[in-house]
Amino acid sequence: MTTDASIPETAQLPTEECWRLLRGTSVGRLAVWVQDHPEIFPINYKVHQESLVFRTGAGTKLASALGKMVALEADGADTDSGVAWSVVVKGSATALPNTPEVVASLGHLLFPWETGRKDHFLRIVPEEVSGRRFRISAPLTWGGSLDEATRAGLE
Repeated sequence: MTTDASIPETAQLPTEECWRLLRGTSVGRLAVWVQDHPEIFPINYKVHQESLVFRTGAGTKLASALGKMVALEADGADTDSGVAWSVVVKGSATALPNTPEVVASLGHLLFPWETGRKDHFLRIVPEEVSGRRFRISAPLTWGGSLDEATRAGLE
């Protein structure tokens, strides 16, 4: 956390910076629409040719994402400098063929955290990429009262 006034409150990131940050991490949250409500799934992804690729198994995530508009958010923080960032990619999710070429070039780079079969490769083709960088504010500047758990962690 920081109170350094030289760090701006919030800065919109140029698209190139968003892609650089996305390349520097591999975990994000995939937002999809499931029947009548939104759902969010953690995924491991890789940037590939100005798109995002992830692998998944059969199930709700695949059925809700394939051929539909989705959003992916990735973020990070440098606690030493007190600066955080967040990037959102919105676009359609399309299937990649499960060919030996795809498995050889992308499959070995995607390491899901959860066990199980992950035979489906999906690509998010972005229609919109946006991001922001912001200063992490100290909890006592949030403007509201702290609950007991937060207060105990600060003491």
